[in-house]
Amino acid sequence: QVRLVESGGGLVQTGGSLTLSCAVSGRRLVALAVAWFRQAPGKEREFLANIRWTGAMTDYGDGVKGRFSISKDRDRNTVMLQMNSLKAEDTATYYCAAASKLGAWSKDTSYETWGQGTQVTVSS
Repeated sequence: QVRLVESGGGLVQTGGSLTLSCAVSGRRLVALAVAWFRQAPGKEREFLANIRWTGAMTDYGDGVKGRFSISKDRDRNTVMLQMNSLKAEDTATYYCAAASKLGAWSKDTSYETWGQGTQVTVSS
């Protein structure tokens, strides 16, 4: 089983930057890919980025291309999301998720394991 714990959320001003971390652990670590999603109150969950656990392939949601960057540190079993030029509409709870099978990476149904989420608030 894979366990995910997010950290790094908080309050940031418009135009600022923030880096979120997702610690990936498990007695038997099986993860094909790890992704970041977010969900704001009253809105659907939104795909942000995905990175394959093996190799360097990444995918990004259209809304964050050029502003957000996903990376991983396999030595520390951590996946990071660097967020730049933050806007008020980036305010949401951010989740990391892990998939053990191939799937449509932008679909939340492709991921079996989810973290508890970390809140990001962007103030103007």
